[in-house]
Amino acid sequence: MRFAALIYCVLLLVLLFAENTLLYPATKFPDPRGDWNAKYLPHEDIEFSAADGTKLHGWLVEHEQPRAVILYCHGNGDCLGFLGWYLKELRDRQRVTIFAFDYRGYGKSEGSPSETGLLADGHAAQAWVAQRLRIQPADIVLMGRSLGGCVAVDLAASNGARGLILQNTTTSMPDAAAYIYWFAPVHWFMKNRYDSLSKIGRYHGPVLMSHGTGDTLVPIALGRKLFDAVPSSQKRLFVIENSGHNDPEPRSYDAAVDEFLESLP
Repeated sequence: MRFAALIYCVLLLVLLFAENTLLYPATKFPDPRGDWNAKYLPHEDIEFSAADGTKLHGWLVEHEQPRAVILYCHGNGDCLGFLGWYLKELRDRQRVTIFAFDYRGYGKSEGSPSETGLLADGHAAQAWVAQRLRIQPADIVLMGRSLGGCVAVDLAASNGARGLILQNTTTSMPDAAAYIYWFAPVHWFMKNRYDSLSKIGRYHGPVLMSHGTGDTLVPIALGRKLFDAVPSSQKRLFVIENSGHNDPEPRSYDAAVDEFLESLP
C-alpha cells in the first residue's frame, strides 16, 4: 500500500510540473513540418506586441469585399504554419477578412505560453485588428478552436464581439483534463484554468458553437454545458456526429457558418 501511494504521489508531481508542457505543445519556427510562407495564401506578415512587450506574429488575410472581419484563435496544437489552407478556404468560402496569430511561444512569436500570456495575446490581437481596419473591437467576429475558443470567450466577455464562433470548446481546462486524468485531482492543482463557463454569461451577442460527438479530449457534454450557459437568444449548437476533436468539419458546417454570418447585425 505504501509503495502504491508513493507511485501515485510521484505521478501527481509529474503531472503538476509537466502541466505547461502537456497543455502547450507549441510548434516553433522553423519546424520543417510547418509551411511558414504559404505562398498559395495572399497574406500580410504582421508583427505586433502584447501589453507586456512580448513580440507576436500574425497573418492578415484580406478579402476584397468582406462581409465580416474574423479574429481566429487557434488550438493549443496548431500554429500559423499548419493553418494556411484552412485560412484560405475560410476566406474564400465565407467571404471574410481574417487575422490569425500565434500565441507567445508558438511559431514566430516570442516568449513562453501561459494562461495570462495567451489571454493578453488575444487582447492585443483584437486591438490590433480594430486599429488597422478602423473598426471597434466589438465589430470583430471572434472564432476559436478548442483552447482558442477559451481565448475567444475571454475577449468577447471583456471587449464584446459582433459574433462568437466556438469549435470544440470546453467549460474550463480542469473540466477537460478531468476526463483524461480521471485519477488526479486536477481541479485542485491546475494553474491554467481558462474558466469559460464563468465568463460566457458576460457576452450577450450571437453565438455559433460546434462540437463532435466523438470528441474524447473535450467531451460534448462539456460543450453542451457551455452552450446552456450562453445568455443570448441568438445561439446555435451544431452537433457533428462521430467527429473527433481534431477532425475537419463537414461541408454542412460551412453552411451553418454562412447562415450565422448572414444573420449578424
